[in-house]
Amino acid sequence: MAKFRRRKEGKTNFRQRLKLLLSQKPRVVVRKSLKHIVVQLVYLGEQGDVTRLSVISSELKKFGLNKTGNTSAAYLTGLLFGLRAKKIANEAVLDIGLQTSSPGSKIYAALKGITDAGMSIPHDPVMFPSEERIKNITVSFDDIKEKMLSDFNQGE
Repeated sequence: MAKFRRRKEGKTNFRQRLKLLLSQKPRVVVRKSLKHIVVQLVYLGEQGDVTRLSVISSELKKFGLNKTGNTSAAYLTGLLFGLRAKKIANEAVLDIGLQTSSPGSKIYAALKGITDAGMSIPHDPVMFPSEERIKNITVSFDDIKEKMLSDFNQGE
């Protein structure tokens, strides 16, 4: 039997994907690039995956944060995602794809933001980055977080 095209290209781990899909829960997909963090809520549909919600770290610029590729931005992106996702789903599973899972990474900073917003995702708190790394930004971290929470509460 021929290998799947995406497996040959090194884009998909089908064993890992099958385990995630068998959970029957939506997936929180976290992807990072050099400049941005993207967090998506993905459901399995009849014709393939359906993205119900997507948040990218460049949205943080309207809250006063200009650097969008660091650990603090990952946490705040996860927090923003979690606040928006509470209307759609209360629980999900984390999908990091082919990215290497290392403690304290941006992926787990985003996961910490999602769980702090109140979404239930199975995780080990040991993987989260330290509070110093999360709050290491030049503008006031607490001011941005409060503005984000107040904007969300006004929108309800």
